[in-house]
This record gives sequence, C-alpha cells and structure tokens, in this order.
Amino acid sequence: MWGVHDGMGWWMLLGSVWFIFFWGLIIWASVTAFSRSQRSSAPGGGETPLDIAKRRYAQGEISREQYEQIRHDLGA
Repeated sequence: MWGVHDGMGWWMLLGSVWFIFFWGLIIWASVTAFSRSQRSSAPGGGETPLDIAKRRYAQGEISREQYEQIRHDLGA
C-alpha cells in the first residue's frame, strides 16, 4: 500500500556508507592536525645538530676546522 516496500532499501546502505565516510574524515582531520602541531613544535624544525653544522658550513658561517670539531664532538 502506498508504494512502501518492506526492508531497509538502498537508502539505508547509502546512509551507512555516508556515516562511515563522515567519521573517517573527522578522524583523518584530527590526526593530521595533531601531527602537524607536533612537527611545528619540534625544536629547530626537525634538524639534527649535524644538519645544522652542515648548513652553517655550506653557508660560510663556520670554518672547516669548526665544522670538523663539531663533527668530532657529536661523534659523527
């Protein structure tokens, strides 16, 4: 009567897929935001002391002797 069918129908399946997609999107956005905030709060932008020494040597801020001393001190 009135064209109503018994059972869930395709719309119920679509609703379930939308529900899973929605919560997956929320979880993905939360994880991404959290990992970015952790990365940005890392001291020095994630560079190791040796990376900093290499960059400073390449830019001419320190001499070869200073660079070698830093490498020796860091055990690299």
